[in-house]
Amino acid sequence: MSPHPIGVLLVDDQPLFRRGMAMLIDSQPDLRVVGEAGDGAAAATTAQQTAPDVVLMDIRMPGTDGIAGTAGILRDAAANGRTPPRVIVLTTFDLDDAALRAIRAGASGFLLKDAEPEFLLAAVRAVHGGHAVVAPGAIGDLLAHVDARAEHPVPAGRVADPAALDALSPREREIFAAVAAGLSNAEIAAREFVSEATVKSHVGRILAKLALRDRVQVVLYAHDHGLLPRRAGGGP
Repeated sequence: MSPHPIGVLLVDDQPLFRRGMAMLIDSQPDLRVVGEAGDGAAAATTAQQTAPDVVLMDIRMPGTDGIAGTAGILRDAAANGRTPPRVIVLTTFDLDDAALRAIRAGASGFLLKDAEPEFLLAAVRAVHGGHAVVAPGAIGDLLAHVDARAEHPVPAGRVADPAALDALSPREREIFAAVAAGLSNAEIAAREFVSEATVKSHVGRILAKLALRDRVQVVLYAHDHGLLPRRAGGGP
């Protein structure tokens, strides 16, 4: 349990939506709203002033959108030596290219704006605890969706590059592949005949060695280096 409430910054261009979110979050004893903003630029300024633990960021807003807002918040935190907040982007579309761009900009995942309140609250707590709020398998589906729609060939940088994993031990490479495939710690533990604590330790070392933030970043890393497992039955 955190000794103090998790501070949440709400970013959305619709005041009524922000007010509803604020009422939901402030109803929880372990959460509190520390600020609100109407676009990505204001979000960066407000984040500097309020130092939130978690940011709920709408993707599509007039002016500065949530992708630029996410990048700005994390860039400002790094420049000023502050611990960056975790960012959850909110979207109205399931397979959303913009959500993927926001994750690449540093977000820890995305949620649909019509998600159940309990799920959203659990997501805030999860990212504050260092977890991603999107199943790696869902990110794999989103990457496949974006690749299928691409109007250009697969770039050279996506050719399989096993050397990208040179920093990892053979066992860590196995765990890396399992995480990239979307397996949970429990599933990996069962497959490798080890404890979940051991898997968690391996995952932590993998993230540290590859300078990645969470499991979603593992999937993106695998994709960008041509190491993402091929999915059967991919259509046009």
